[in-house]
Amino acid sequence: MDPATIIGLVIAFGSLYAMITLEGAHVQAILLPAPMVLVFGATIAVGVAGGTLKDFVQALKALPRGFKGKTTPPQEIIDRVVILAEKARSEGLLSLEQEASEATDPFTKKALQNIADGIDGEELRELLEDEISAKTVSERNAAKFFTTLGGYAPTVGIIGTVVSLTHVLENLSSPDTLGPMIATAFVATLWGLLSANFIWLPIGSRLKRLADIELSRMTLLMEGLLAVQAGSQPRLLGERLQAMIPDEKTKQDKGQKASKADKKLTAA
Repeated sequence: MDPATIIGLVIAFGSLYAMITLEGAHVQAILLPAPMVLVFGATIAVGVAGGTLKDFVQALKALPRGFKGKTTPPQEIIDRVVILAEKARSEGLLSLEQEASEATDPFTKKALQNIADGIDGEELRELLEDEISAKTVSERNAAKFFTTLGGYAPTVGIIGTVVSLTHVLENLSSPDTLGPMIATAFVATLWGLLSANFIWLPIGSRLKRLADIELSRMTLLMEGLLAVQAGSQPRLLGERLQAMIPDEKTKQDKGQKASKADKKLTAA
């Protein structure tokens, strides 16, 4: 689990709270139901209106993943593919059927099963590329939905402020209440900007980044499994897959492995 989103949002809202406290104000001054209902409710509503219900449902399903951010290290994928290549060379491609039944990842499971069934390499590549493309589009649509909300929210906040200021102008005969009413009016703008930059846009960016990482994972896995099907030598296959990932990421994964090994030796 990568808690970057949770940590970032906690620090962001914590900074806001610190500013309010240092200014001598109270949090209750911005926690006003009316502007919050308008900003959040209308923003989500126009976001749904700008797409389809399926987009909205996909975005909701992707939201937990945006906070968890669980990803598979590339080195782990490479090690797994090399093991599969060694098994395929020693026991034959049909032995991968057992690996397919034990696989938890649907993409890996489908690829291994098709390899064991003897599907042609070009046909398998087309099948896997189509699946990668479909999943990438789905995940990026979810990211786009939240990014779109980030674009709507500030404008909705301004609308709320205009509505509140209209109410202020209706009460010019009561000057004692104008100050608090004007302050309240601008809370809608605050929540529009706040929700856009503290919630919607970060979540959208996070989901897009995770979609890119998943695309890289599936592409690496596809190339590896196609090479297994073609009978590539395991060691050379591992080196080829290593060349497909950034050096920094490879070093990081190796560093994590070394750290875990050191901990085991120390415990022993």
